[in-house]
Amino acid sequence: MKNFLYINNDFKGLILMLMGQLSFSINDAIVKYSVKLSSNDFTTLNIIFIRGIFTSVLIFFIMIFFTKINISKIFINKKFYLRGIFEVLTAIFFFAGLILMPMANVYTLLMTAPFIITLYAAIFLKEKVGIRRWSAVIIGFIGVIIVINPQNLQFGFLFALPLIAAIFLTMRDVFTKGFVNKNNILEINLVTSILIMFSSGLGAIIFNIKIDFSYIFYIFISSLFLTIAYICSVLTIFYAPLSLTAAIRYTVIVFGIITGFLILGEVPSYNMIIGALIITASGLFVIKRQRDLGKIY
Repeated sequence: MKNFLYINNDFKGLILMLMGQLSFSINDAIVKYSVKLSSNDFTTLNIIFIRGIFTSVLIFFIMIFFTKINISKIFINKKFYLRGIFEVLTAIFFFAGLILMPMANVYTLLMTAPFIITLYAAIFLKEKVGIRRWSAVIIGFIGVIIVINPQNLQFGFLFALPLIAAIFLTMRDVFTKGFVNKNNILEINLVTSILIMFSSGLGAIIFNIKIDFSYIFYIFISSLFLTIAYICSVLTIFYAPLSLTAAIRYTVIVFGIITGFLILGEVPSYNMIIGALIITASGLFVIKRQRDLGKIY
């Protein structure tokens, strides 16, 4: 941890992005595993609701130990709520796709986001995006295309669900970039977690889904990884330019293939493996390029 403090911000952003993507993939795999055990897709709402309780409590306790809490300040900030709404909308479309499609395919479609984010950062945030960084994003996107294998797309209109999630994900991160600072990272995550919890709880009530505590251990473990993922996802936006970390987002597909196989028994196809290798190469290229330029150390 001490060594982490002495590396520069760009490298911190890249490491945090990797940690966040790994944590998200483990959390998602555990949630899907719990839903499969229940044999009822709508159980997702209850699982996310209970997970939201755990995650909110965890973040709150972290705030108690590491920050000065100002409850009124947290819950009157409209930006926190708007950012949380983007997160809720992302989660709705993402988990709908996750339950109905293989995990790797959902991640692949979701990973149109890095391309959108890089484009937005270059045009509207005036971030300097060189030809090599664009190349890394495009190469990663080619890997995405190989993984999804459009000629054999079997999910009909369902592929739109992760794509819509990718749009809201982009809106979330771009909006967060405008107001995140060292003092409000945990506050942002607390409001987001609470909004996710309430929205999923409301959905459970609407669909009359009874709470099932038989998977409580799995849900608690997923909440631990989600807490890590939430914090990393905001920290990486704080430390590094959006366009820099965009290509690293593709690694969630690699992590998704691995966790999908280990936890869910989803065997990756050859095109998934080839695409994952290309995606990994694009991420390593970004890291090497920044190191060559002396921007990470």
